[in-house]
Amino acid sequence: MTSNVDIICPLYNAQNYIDYLHKSLLMQENVNINKIRYILTESSDNTKKYLDDNNIYYKLIKKEEFSHSLTREKEAFESDANILVFISQDIVIDDKNWLEKLIKPILNNEVEASYSRQLTKYNNIEKYVREFNYPNKSIIKSKNDIDSLGIKAFFFSDAASAIKREVFIKLNGYDQKDLPTNEDMYFAHKLINNGYKIKYCADSYVYHSHKFTLKELYTRYKLTGQFFKQNSYLYNYKATNSGAKLAKYVLKRIFQEFRILLLFRYPFDMAARLFGMKAGEK
Repeated sequence: MTSNVDIICPLYNAQNYIDYLHKSLLMQENVNINKIRYILTESSDNTKKYLDDNNIYYKLIKKEEFSHSLTREKEAFESDANILVFISQDIVIDDKNWLEKLIKPILNNEVEASYSRQLTKYNNIEKYVREFNYPNKSIIKSKNDIDSLGIKAFFFSDAASAIKREVFIKLNGYDQKDLPTNEDMYFAHKLINNGYKIKYCADSYVYHSHKFTLKELYTRYKLTGQFFKQNSYLYNYKATNSGAKLAKYVLKRIFQEFRILLLFRYPFDMAARLFGMKAGEK
């Protein structure tokens, strides 16, 4: 299998990201990028002007047309590449071999999908959340791991991920569903349960940094709660107390690094996640 890759990236008000992002994609080594597929939702900034001025290919859609799942799925179905790479506009790629490391396990027929480690450039609670969700050790997840990992078997992030296109097509992508969030987990569930494998590639890293307000955190987790309510079959898998484990890990790391000021944020941060999730599930 050759490294023939299409990169799919939705854009919206991306003027602060697009220049560095595009250049960092072009600098990737030892990979054949077939096409970079930007989909620009009508924006109020200069993203469109940047793309036009630099003669960069993109599709323009209206705000009401955008869907986390359908927009990505449409591009994937139109692709003729061997591997689909999904990214979000706000990742920062510093490694010229990021893409090579991400797709290598697919090229080697180890797995059918893979995703990158995510780090943050901010020294906030999100830093510890990233550490918890994206450890420094790579793992391969398959159907055999569902009993031990529970719902974590389907943890998969299309902020930086790769999927063998023929498998994406065979499994009918996101089944033409308009998912509000977690389209990556939706597909990972299908992938694993159809006997395919996913690799978490700790050596393929990106920076994905957020400074969410408590309201933004609540809204984000409310959408996740709605996703679980709409896809209630996911409740059949044990949760492995991941929420409690995350809260415990974050608190431990705050004390280890003497980030005492973060203690004032900590209870409200964890509560925003918990109550947002519960509100979405109602």
